[in-house]
Amino acid sequence: MKKSSFVAMLLGTVSGVLFALGMCMALIPEWSAFMPGIVFGCVGLFLGLITLLVWRKMEHKAPIRVSGKAVLTIVVGIIGALALGVGMCFCMIWERMVVGIVIGIVGIAILLCLIPLTRGIKE
Repeated sequence: MKKSSFVAMLLGTVSGVLFALGMCMALIPEWSAFMPGIVFGCVGLFLGLITLLVWRKMEHKAPIRVSGKAVLTIVVGIIGALALGVGMCFCMIWERMVVGIVIGIVGIAILLCLIPLTRGIKE
């Protein structure tokens, strides 16, 4: 394993755990830890961004260029993930199974659209 991959794996794991713990703290009312959860979540997001920058630097890659395609890819990914999450909430929390399954499938379809958007369609 390359050193850059190992560092990215460690930093990514720590940032993911901090973000997940922060969201649990913020969203589980029994814990009564909304503000510390927001702080933990933000620290996790910030560390994830640092991880990306450190990994790209260690791999000697060019900085990320912001283009229309990159912005569209990010927007499609966010919309797809939110639709999938809302579908799961409909099923598990609000007990609206059919509506949740339909919304979840739409979210999965939107996320599948990321493949041709990022890779392109080739013959």
